[in-house]
Amino acid sequence: MNLGVPELLIILLVVLLLFGSKKIPELARGLGKGIREFKDATKNPDPDDRKTDDSAKP
Repeated sequence: MNLGVPELLIILLVVLLLFGSKKIPELARGLGKGIREFKDATKNPDPDDRKTDDSAKP
């Protein structure tokens, strides 16, 4: 399934009609922030978030 320029323009037009021109920058900003936080979390995992098997041993 290939998306060409006309299809992308139609999708963008529908998104613009659904959300309005004021809401789109907020949505893009939130999406970018989420992606940035995900990348940071995958590059630098926090050692406190790791589970250890020591607690499961009797």
